[in-house]
Order: sequence, then C-alpha cells, then structure tokens
Amino acid sequence: MIIRILGEGQFRLDDRLVGELNRIDNRIVDHVQKGDNIAYKKELSKLISIIREKGEALDPMEIVPSGIIVPPSDLSLEEARQVFCGEGLIKD
Repeated sequence: MIIRILGEGQFRLDDRLVGELNRIDNRIVDHVQKGDNIAYKKELSKLISIIREKGEALDPMEIVPSGIIVPPSDLSLEEARQVFCGEGLIKD
C-alpha cells in the first residue's frame, strides 16, 4: 500500500498494517466529532509516526498513485472535520 503524508512524501507500507491504521483513523474520527483537540492531535501524530517508522519512503521522483492521503500533523481540528468524517481516511 502507498500512503502519502501531505507535505512529506509517499511511503510504502505492508498491507498487514491497514487494520492498525484503520483503528487509529476511527479513533481520530471519534475525537474530531467530540471536539477533543488534544486526543485528536495525539492520534494523528501516532498515525503519522507509524507510517514514517514502519513504511519505506519512496524516492520523490517516483510517481505512484497513493491509496491513502494523510493530512499533515499541523491540521487544525476545524480542518480535520472536513477530512475525518464518516469512515475517515481508511475505508473498511
């Protein structure tokens, strides 16, 4: 799976990590709906950290479609309401 973190680049991740990322994504949706900025920021940072740590960064010159696009860590709660809604970023 290819995941893009906006402003950072693309990462190749093992498809087996999708379940873990989806659980975090679902928690982010919940925190955003509740307006819990602190918990939202914590989970978004966790999501991005897992992608960075467990993924393989792709060469910026390599053009590959991204299966998931993750917003940057500085996305505000108000902006997150536009992104993390419904099923979130990762669809079951």
